[in-house]
Amino acid sequence: MIKVKEVTKKYGSFIAVRNLNFEIKQGEIVGLLGPNGAGKSTTMNMITGFIEPTEGEISVNGVDICKNPKKAKRQIGYMPENVPLYTDLTPKEFISYMAELKMVPRSQRKAQVEKLIRETGLEEVQNKLIRNLSRGYKQRVSLAGALAGNPKVLILDEPTVGLDPKQITEIRNLIRNLGKEHTIIISSHILSEISQICEKVIIINQGEIVAIDTIENIENRVSKKNCLLVTVEEKEKSLGDLKGKIQGIEEIELVKEREDGSKQYQITYQEGKDLRKQLLENLAKQGINLLEMKNAQVTLEDAFMELIQEKEYKEKQKGGEN
Repeated sequence: MIKVKEVTKKYGSFIAVRNLNFEIKQGEIVGLLGPNGAGKSTTMNMITGFIEPTEGEISVNGVDICKNPKKAKRQIGYMPENVPLYTDLTPKEFISYMAELKMVPRSQRKAQVEKLIRETGLEEVQNKLIRNLSRGYKQRVSLAGALAGNPKVLILDEPTVGLDPKQITEIRNLIRNLGKEHTIIISSHILSEISQICEKVIIINQGEIVAIDTIENIENRVSKKNCLLVTVEEKEKSLGDLKGKIQGIEEIELVKEREDGSKQYQITYQEGKDLRKQLLENLAKQGINLLEMKNAQVTLEDAFMELIQEKEYKEKQKGGEN
């Protein structure tokens, strides 16, 4: 559906993105991740045809975005960050206007507008002025505008920013439903949202792709296989004293102290060892109450930070060699 091949964007001597290569298949919901200044916005702007790449090719459903921009752009719906809307219009008027701009035939326009209002849950506010709507409803209006013309591809920039938990859940479910009929790219800083909505992520840092894979595979790349999280109540003795008493423990690190006085430790141990039985016995001997013991789980946020730091470390090493 979307192919990005050897794409580079330069602004004078500054290289915003370098040699991007990726493909997004029909029906996929893909997260575009990266720290500020990583090149996410530049990448999205090139896919939408707002700016042209300096080098390389971008095609949407087989249509080159530079060689045939009108045809390619008809297949894209874009929801920008900060929901720029005409606030003196009603949702119904705004969606109708977007449908007209996208050249939806007059004979089909009314039916499509009504369908979009239903799909995005705007029935109750369709005739109210947009400026009087909540942030959540404004997000829905912006999304409905992006859907006008029934594009095959949706590009959503920070679709849940500024929303309360209830609104976030509603938008998340709406995006999942849209994924049944559209290919979706989501750019977001809220990694927990990406992990719940997307099937695959593209991580960009310093203008280059760091990783492209499913969320599960990316988390497994940096998984903590030999690591336990242990939460205890300590009185006189500390869990840190166990390092020299149980063979196989490599490191005991205090992770957090909780308001109830309990402490959580991360215990790293040698591969192939199972320390749980010995830990239970030693904790009982020392009078340390065990509240919880579990394998350390890697989240998308953990994986993201580790991959970004790994990229930055390699860049520093490269710079030092030069």
